[in-house]
Amino acid sequence: MKSVAAILKEKRDPSVHTIGPDASVFEALERMAEHNVGALLVMERERLVGIVSERDYARKVILLARSSRDLPVRGIMSSPVMYVGLHQTNEECMALMTGKRLRHLPVVESGKVVGIVSIGDLVKSIVAEQRFIIEQLEHYIAGDRGV
Repeated sequence: MKSVAAILKEKRDPSVHTIGPDASVFEALERMAEHNVGALLVMERERLVGIVSERDYARKVILLARSSRDLPVRGIMSSPVMYVGLHQTNEECMALMTGKRLRHLPVVESGKVVGIVSIGDLVKSIVAEQRFIIEQLEHYIAGDRGV
């Protein structure tokens, strides 16, 4: 199983996109669209205080007929935030995400945010690992044992 550190190294865009808790939900949506991401980490100075996602917007703003221009991010963000460390495996992350119905996990090391992994990142990593194992088994079965 691959570690979160390895998954972060393979990401096409390892950037962590953030927003402050007092910014408007509308500003958060603009930032998500600008960066083509589904969630932003909510940071107060250097401290992770929440996460805001498209799902939060759909369920806590649109369905409740609230105004995204007047509502601060802190009003809809998910908090406290579940997170993982660099040493954890994609399997551990997948178990946490499916068990808690999460799509994004911040990566925190020594109290500092160092990345974020999405369900898509994990699936891509697991598929690549399985593809490698299948290729190795096919070579073994075909008699190409590298001898």
